[in-house]
Amino acid sequence: MTWQGLITLSLGAILIENFVLVKFLGICPFIGVSKKLDTALGMSMAVVFVMTVSSAATWAVQEFLLVPLGVEYMGMVAFILVIAALVQLVEMFLQKIAPALHKALGVYLPLITTNCAILGVAIINAENGSGFFESVLFAFLSGVGFSLALLLFCSIRARLEFSEHPEAFEGFPIALVTAGLLALAFTGFSSIRIF
Repeated sequence: MTWQGLITLSLGAILIENFVLVKFLGICPFIGVSKKLDTALGMSMAVVFVMTVSSAATWAVQEFLLVPLGVEYMGMVAFILVIAALVQLVEMFLQKIAPALHKALGVYLPLITTNCAILGVAIINAENGSGFFESVLFAFLSGVGFSLALLLFCSIRARLEFSEHPEAFEGFPIALVTAGLLALAFTGFSSIRIF
């Protein structure tokens, strides 16, 4: 991969085609754990890890199991099983190493299993026929894009706690309006011309 291809892939995965703010995948943890910085950071790290490792595993399943057997149509089921197993490993690891973070993430940690952003990366890699390195790099950069969106939204929500806004917008409504405005800002990146 050339340096121009690397820059294109990086900007595309992180900004131009951000899974949360442009493709609207992975909204549940995006809204659910963005109230506190420590939970947002923990979820970000967990998603980046699971997205990267699951991409490597799903690539191997696709190339060495599904394609040789001619059962590519079973890809989504196989990918969900791989992602679920990885999430269970992450959950056990966090429960043992960082019980406070595990408790703070609550139900959103097991929901990574059904996080459509992680499944979306695996499906996109399978459909594009990407090689191993490109698949893993795209997954990692997409996870970084997810983390960027989550941490930006978390910092905005922290500032909203001290801002004045109409009473009807208290709590969840102002969070949705803010997420919409942030998504609108990210759609502006779609006009970037790369090389």
